[in-house]
Amino acid sequence: MVSSMKLSVVVCSVAVLIVAGWVLVSFTPPRSAVPPNIIYIYADDLGYAELGCYGQQKIRTPNLDRLAREGIRFTQHYTSMPVCAPARCMLLTGKHSGHSYIRGNYEMGGFPDSLEGGQMPLYPGAFTLGRMLQQQGYKTACVGKWGMGMANTTGNPNQQGFDYFYGYLDQKQAHNYYPTHLWENGKPDKLNNPVIDVHRRLTPETATPEAFAYFRGNDYAIDKMSQKAQAFVRQNKKGPFFLYLPFTAPHVSLQAPEAAVKEYIGKFGDHGGAERPYLGEQSYASTPYPRATYAAMITHMDAQIGKLMQLLKELNIDNNTLVMFSSDNGATFNGGVEAAYFNSVGKLRGLKMDVYEGGIREPMLARWPGTIKPNQTTDHVSVQYDLLATLAELVGYKHPFVTDGISFLPTLLAQPSSQKKHPFLYWEYPEKGGQLAIRMGSWKAVKTNVRKARTAPWQLYDLNKDVSETTNIADKHPDIIRQANVIVAREHTPTHINEWEIVTPKTKPAN
Repeated sequence: MVSSMKLSVVVCSVAVLIVAGWVLVSFTPPRSAVPPNIIYIYADDLGYAELGCYGQQKIRTPNLDRLAREGIRFTQHYTSMPVCAPARCMLLTGKHSGHSYIRGNYEMGGFPDSLEGGQMPLYPGAFTLGRMLQQQGYKTACVGKWGMGMANTTGNPNQQGFDYFYGYLDQKQAHNYYPTHLWENGKPDKLNNPVIDVHRRLTPETATPEAFAYFRGNDYAIDKMSQKAQAFVRQNKKGPFFLYLPFTAPHVSLQAPEAAVKEYIGKFGDHGGAERPYLGEQSYASTPYPRATYAAMITHMDAQIGKLMQLLKELNIDNNTLVMFSSDNGATFNGGVEAAYFNSVGKLRGLKMDVYEGGIREPMLARWPGTIKPNQTTDHVSVQYDLLATLAELVGYKHPFVTDGISFLPTLLAQPSSQKKHPFLYWEYPEKGGQLAIRMGSWKAVKTNVRKARTAPWQLYDLNKDVSETTNIADKHPDIIRQANVIVAREHTPTHINEWEIVTPKTKPAN
């Protein structure tokens, strides 16, 4: 069965048509294919260097490290955007930020349950990964954080390609790992947790054990998601199935089961002392052990991934399941997280909400026993809006569709001669002052504060020599800057939200 699948993937043919800056792709379906199950695990605000297999020294991630050993590790893989909602939209729809319908965290409603309103809904009938795989006969599920509309909107995941949904619909609710409810197929699933205001601050005088205990509940959201994900796999073990698993860890608030935190208590104090408690100074929940809790959140998520991988073996579907893992953006700067202490992004510059490498370069792992060779590392430059094209080629999707991505399936299958390369990667980020970034080969052009000055000067870095983006050499390469300007003018299409416009429009709105 596995060898048949490998042969069928090799003989896929591809037709590509460039139309007005878009790429129209059609794949001829493979012959005699055995459809693989597909699991895509998406961490939330996990930094590039927060896994052991990417150099992390303080946080244990044994299951993801094993996944890397048994598969392939990408060293130059990027998110489509350095914040949650647009990154998820681009991942699922295969479009970069100059074409995407959602380009920022457009919030609706408020934090209390009574004001839960979610984010900007995805438009009706969007062509998503889930919809494409449904058309190929896959059962599809999203378990985790959605962030593209509530159940009573056009963004309802059950109307956007997913047969089953469980988790957070509203990203603001996901600030609390002990919510009063999660959502299951459009209906609230009540949890055994009290109402918790995770943005309540403490003072040194009020920071008692009882005050810290206020931020703990009984039903931990990650555990509920893990259970539902495993149940979906069990129910669909005869396949094929697609499980999109956007876990919320380690996004703040800093909350984790006490047993998980105890593993790290006493290990991260300064000068041999105790940790300094976090009292909500940068918003989100307070905790007496911010470093231990952050590490525990990542290790606990890793443990849930280990349970899922073990289940694949128990069900005897391990060899016919492609498992991938990445993160939506770099490590965060708030909520008590100390990215510098954990060396969360390694040598990279920037964090979440930055288009510098630390905000957008992500871990990426893929494992498929018998098909993906173990112990591989690749420096192929890829981006998350490539996933749609990759899975389309994998399953032999035969209908034309529009994408900005390029399939990295040849890289997964160790066929470098067949791997196409991006002439450029494009980021157009309207928040944090407005930012642009373009990667062309080893060149990285960055522009910040675009909202105030759309003609602000470009910064230019050679990532082969300066991965930390410390030395701006734009004045020495005016030819590269001219290319960057051409790309922006060509790739930007106006959005439907005025607040997201940071580039002078030249074409009709995206849809």
